Amino acid sequence: MVPGSDERLPAHWVGFRDVADDDGARASRTWWDSNAAEYLDEHGDFLGDGDFLWCPEGLRESEAHLLGEVAGRRVLEVGAGSAQCARWLTGQGAAVVATDVAHGMLAAGRAMDARLGTRVPLIAADARALPFADASFDVAFTSFGAIPFVPDAERVHREVARVLRPGGRWVCSVTHPVRWMFPDDPSAQGMTVQRAYFDRRPYVEADGAGRVSYAEYHRTLGDHVRELAAAGFVIEDLLEPEWPEGHERTWGGWGPVRGRYVPGTAIFVTRRA
Repeated sequence: MVPGSDERLPAHWVGFRDVADDDGARASRTWWDSNAAEYLDEHGDFLGDGDFLWCPEGLRESEAHLLGEVAGRRVLEVGAGSAQCARWLTGQGAAVVATDVAHGMLAAGRAMDARLGTRVPLIAADARALPFADASFDVAFTSFGAIPFVPDAERVHREVARVLRPGGRWVCSVTHPVRWMFPDDPSAQGMTVQRAYFDRRPYVEADGAGRVSYAEYHRTLGDHVRELAAAGFVIEDLLEPEWPEGHERTWGGWGPVRGRYVPGTAIFVTRRA
């Protein structure tokens, strides 16, 4: 399907191609809403109910301190899923609000709160249109949320800049751009480049009726830098976590075999100018 066209994809089609922006954004929202339980069944033991992981490499905020001092700060989590990270931050004394576009993920977060006796404010919101006043947060972050799943990530950055106070910190982890050059296979057979780094077509799945059912967007490092700078952010650091020794868990295309050679995650640490 090309932008603006009504052409359907073949049934159960999987691959890389351009799709209409509205179709891609809608599909991502619907997929995360419908597959929340399946996703948490597969990854929930690794993520925990109240832990803060930045990436499949297992880097934790308790070790990295990328958000700085959070006690007493107003913190926004964008694309929070079931808000494990926000729940951890609440335990550190932060005043946290978590947002996600998928009602299924937010429902799972509320169930976690009920089970644990915690309470994190969970708000259904598109990251490209945040329902908050200007300069209302000290810190904002997303751990693999929102940015990979919208065609216009620059809107996410602009909205975060709007709701952050001047000097506020914005930290986001995303799929490392070089990761998209390789197949979604964590074994040695997945170590062969199959796609150009500069091919920005999204990864797309179509359902049995040929409708876009999932879309994930690729950007180069330069794209990320330009989008952040255009929104008024100053990049203070870029982390590319290495795969740690002894960490044997695989997650899609991530795993110890590829992780020894190829970065899987990029974490941008920025501040609002």
